[in-house]
Amino acid sequence: MLGDQDAQATVAVRDLTVARPFYEEILGLKPLPSDQSNVQAFQAGKSLVLVYESQFAGGNKATVLTWALGDTFDAAVEMLRDRGVVFERYDLPGMGHDGDVHVAGGMRVVWFKDPDGNILSLGNY
Repeated sequence: MLGDQDAQATVAVRDLTVARPFYEEILGLKPLPSDQSNVQAFQAGKSLVLVYESQFAGGNKATVLTWALGDTFDAAVEMLRDRGVVFERYDLPGMGHDGDVHVAGGMRVVWFKDPDGNILSLGNY
């Protein structure tokens, strides 16, 4: 049953007034109408990203949100870099580095954090 249904990402933040400009202006997600001050849904392609305030924000040390960009990967990395996003550098088994980009065979990935330390990523898959 759930395999036939869409899912959405849910990201906890400490302060929506700080997080909203990052998700809207830096990442370019479209905010959807909301009547709540502590919850904001964003459109990301055909997906939804629900950002909400929580005292537990930023505690996850793993990736919470990934975009699979295919051929638009390099352009998206450059756009984020131009908007001031700093990419993380991890030493991962089987992966090398091409500047900010982690490389394994034909796969290229970058990781970066939102204002609360949530880890987001882009990949060329």
